[in-house]
Amino acid sequence: MPKPKYHIIICTNTRPPGHPKGSCGEKGAQNVTMKFSEELEKRNLFGMVMLTGSTCAGMCSAGPIVIVYPEAVWYQGVKPDNVNEIIEEHILKGKPVEKLVIPDSAWG
Repeated sequence: MPKPKYHIIICTNTRPPGHPKGSCGEKGAQNVTMKFSEELEKRNLFGMVMLTGSTCAGMCSAGPIVIVYPEAVWYQGVKPDNVNEIIEEHILKGKPVEKLVIPDSAWG
């Protein structure tokens, strides 16, 4: 397997219902993961892109969180409908999808 150019990490952490922090899992992270997997396969991008689920990425209230390396771009509130745009703009054209990027000011 060649070294991937991109690594997409999706927080899929799920907390119990009613937990005060919430979680990416309860906000639909599994559907986002499935959509990424389907689109990467459809576009024959496995090998160029590695897709990984993770436990808590920390920004629970902004989830689902998707992180794209090597640029370390953090996306918030990602829905399955955003997946094609992330692949088209970020992965294929190298331009982050600014409307989904977690702003620096959110990091405190």
